[in-house]
Amino acid sequence: MKKIVEICTSSILAGLCISIGCVVNLTVGGVAGAVLFTFGLITVVHYQYKLYTGTAGFVKSWMDMGHLLLILLFNIVGCLLTALCVRNAIPNLIESSAELLAKRESVTSMQAFLRSVFCGFLMTTAVNFGRKEKWLPLLFAVPVFILSGFYHCIADAFYLFQRDLSLSIGYGYAITVLGNFIGCNLYRIEFKESKKEEKE
Repeated sequence: MKKIVEICTSSILAGLCISIGCVVNLTVGGVAGAVLFTFGLITVVHYQYKLYTGTAGFVKSWMDMGHLLLILLFNIVGCLLTALCVRNAIPNLIESSAELLAKRESVTSMQAFLRSVFCGFLMTTAVNFGRKEKWLPLLFAVPVFILSGFYHCIADAFYLFQRDLSLSIGYGYAITVLGNFIGCNLYRIEFKESKKEEKE
């Protein structure tokens, strides 16, 4: 029970960190906003908070999968709580979130899925380096995913809540979550091949 409580608390804090990154991205915008967003992920890695895209690439069992779903849920809770505060503290960001999300209306499901896969790959790569205290790849990965228009399910949760306090937990959002998960695990293909070569 204690472990579950720790996972939930850590996941809420991770949602908070990513939401803060979203706030600065919406406030500043452009390359500067994308770079400053990185502080959110650096904080998550430094404090070892539980973030869906920082955990999805390292699951090893069905129990891990159960924990991953719990992490996703409470990351979303963290985004909701932060959005409630930000809507009162910086109300002009409501319109900025709406504008950001409006640009996605013409994107097809396949395009959204592929953009989510790319983001997942970048996030696992960044976190892998960050866990080894190599911060430069992390510093590049976040601006790359933002400026490329890739989708991050936890950041999107904040943007959705910031816009209208509702989260589209349906087909569209599920595509982003699934795409992130697949992208986070792409590195395992190369990893397995490398292991085979070592044995030979």
